[in-house]
Parts: sequence; structure tokens; C-alpha cells
Amino acid sequence: MKKLPLFSPIYAIRPVKEKAQDVVAPPYDVLDSDEAREMAKNKPLSFLHISKAEIDLPPDTDVYSEVVYRKAAENFEKLIKQQILIREDKPCFYVYQMKMGNHIQTGLAVGASVNDYDLNRIRKHELTRPVKEDDRVNQIKFVKAQTGPALIAYKQIPEVAEIIKKYTKTEPLFSVKGINDVIHTVWKIDNDTDIKTISDRFEEQERVYIADGHHRSAAASRIQKMMIKERGSNHRGDEPYNTFLAVAFPADEMKIWDYNRIVKDLNGLTADDFIKKLKENFVVEPSKNQAKPQKKREFGMYIQGNWYILKPIKELKFNDPVADLDVSVLSDLVLDKILGIKDLRKSDRIDFIGGIRGLGELEKKVNSGEWKVAFALYPTSIDELISVADAQKIMPPKSTWFEPKLADGLLSNPLI
Repeated sequence: MKKLPLFSPIYAIRPVKEKAQDVVAPPYDVLDSDEAREMAKNKPLSFLHISKAEIDLPPDTDVYSEVVYRKAAENFEKLIKQQILIREDKPCFYVYQMKMGNHIQTGLAVGASVNDYDLNRIRKHELTRPVKEDDRVNQIKFVKAQTGPALIAYKQIPEVAEIIKKYTKTEPLFSVKGINDVIHTVWKIDNDTDIKTISDRFEEQERVYIADGHHRSAAASRIQKMMIKERGSNHRGDEPYNTFLAVAFPADEMKIWDYNRIVKDLNGLTADDFIKKLKENFVVEPSKNQAKPQKKREFGMYIQGNWYILKPIKELKFNDPVADLDVSVLSDLVLDKILGIKDLRKSDRIDFIGGIRGLGELEKKVNSGEWKVAFALYPTSIDELISVADAQKIMPPKSTWFEPKLADGLLSNPLI
């Protein structure tokens, strides 16, 4: 039985250069069905017809029904037959660069080892939800490819960085504009010596970290077990289904945004009583402007048309990397202790707003009257994420919002 290294090259299924802009789509999980339907209107080549195939079915279709996955497979095959999507004839690595405004991050598209994921060499920091995991399993099973990449962070490797730099000076396979005006550029690494060097250098790494895409990677692990059972004695161990599609970036190039909270009610308290209770643990300072936290342990709060900055009265230090997160401090001292929200995963009294939408979105939600209070947080750092993963612990829900986000449709990893 062959053992794959941490990262292997992939037999990518990708768009031809002249059609890449027509194919590129946002990640499947950042749009609801209505948004996807609107975005894909008059765009027959958009990958949303595969990642959100319910848009080609009646609006009342259950998004988790088999007919949706069958439609996704049909649409995928159609693009391959039309040679809009082509399969590489040899496994390659790919340089994948994202540029959003002044921010640039450049990494590698790879096949990450499922076995190393199972052994926790590819570290996790989130729990998955069964319904979302099942959805990805069915998508992969019917389409016969992993079409959405996971996002992985690694500690910088100089030799790999040099190879990446060399390829970015050459003509790319394609460069396209995605949502939020992010420019996605992809180069193919097909030189055997470079492929071996990249694979060897990553094999020397003790561990890497899933930043985003826990459902995608968990689903790939389940698919591998299904394929091994299905193929029986024909299973070799080096087939593409033994890897999952990922794009890995140096941790110091990645950008984590704030992930903010809005709450529907004050747990029976008036706004004045709520602020009085906050003052038991926080200094509460009115702010003339939007209260965007400038450092760890600062929290912004918007309530009744006013902004406040909250700072803990006592210095808070924890040995536990999860307890030390600002999202945990807010949960423990405010959401749980005062507002009675015990389980962020299950409560319908709380929602989460990605920082890219700005603090104006928090104002809009509260001003609508549907939500009573909003909290702005300082972003979780990549070092905090790594500390939690290294401790083999789990972050609270919605602790990190990565931006820019990888696009769907530019690279897919076939099962066989």
C-alpha cells in the first residue's frame, strides 16, 4: 500500500484560460440559493450551476435532496464535454495568489493527505455540523470530484517560497476577478524537480493547520473510506481520493477579520440595567464614532443608537488558549453570564456578521429593531488559531473570518 506525502500534486480539472472569468464563482457557503440564482443569471458557465445546483431547479427544491446533487454532476459533466473545463494529463502543484486591495497572499493548491488529516497532522480547530458535512459528502460523491478547496496555513518554508516566487514571474494559466474585487491568479507547477522539492519540504513539516473548510476536509475523509470499501482489492493508496483539495498559504500572509455578534434581546433587562451589569466587569466608555476595537481585550458595543468601548476592569490572563480568546471572554462574561446565551451553535437569539461587511452592518441590524445589541471584536490572530490547534482544542463557533476567500471552479480534484 502506497503512503502519500502530506501534500501531493493533483490531476486538476480547471477552466481553459479564455473561459476562466466566466466559470469563477464565490465559495458555495457564502451565498444562499436566492443570491446564487441572481448572481448566475445569464451566466451559463458559472460554477454556481455546480456548487449551488438548486438554482437550476424549482425554487422550493430542498437544497439537500438527491436531485440537486444529480443536477450538479450533470452540469459538471456538461462543462467537461464542452471543454470549458479540462483535466490535466499529469499531476501538478499550482501557485494560487489572491490580491484584495493592497493585501496579497500567495500559496499552493495541493492534494492534502486524508491520512494525515485523520492522524491530526493536518490540525483542526472547529467542530463540524453533520448536515453540512453530509452535504459535502453527497456533492463529492455525485460530482466525482472535490470542487471546493479547504484553506490551510503553514509556517513559511524558504525553499518553497523561492519556487513560488519563480513561477509568479511567468505567464499565469489565468487571472480572474472574483467577488469583492479579489483578483485570483493561478500558475501551473509542472516541473518534476520543483514538484518533488515542494512535496519533500512539506513532508518534513511536523504539522499544518486548517484555517477554513472543516466541512470540506471532513467530507473528503469520509469519501476516502467509502472509496476504499467500494474498490476493495483495487485500492492502491495513491489515488486522488486519498487527498483533499486545499490551498495552503504561509500563515504570516493570511488575513483574519473580526467576526462580530448581534443579539435579539437583552434577556429581560432594560438597556440601562444591561449596561449597569456590564460595569461589574468592564469599563464602559461612550464613543462618538463607530467603536472598532484597536487591540486585544477591547470590545465595541452598539445599543439604542449609541456606540461604546468595553474594556475589562481586571487584566484577564488564561493558560488555556481557548479561554484566552476575545470571543471566549465576550461569551463568558456577557453572552452567557448576562444574556443567558449558553450555546452559540444552537441559540436562535444570536447571529454573526463577518468583519468585511463593516460596523455599519451592525448599526443597520440593530436600527432595524429586530436586534437589540451588537458587539464588535478585535480579530482572532493566526497565532491564536495555531495555539488552539496545537493544544488539540476547539474554538468557539464563528471565531475567525478569513478574507479574501478562495474561489470555486478554478481547480477541482477528481476522485480517480
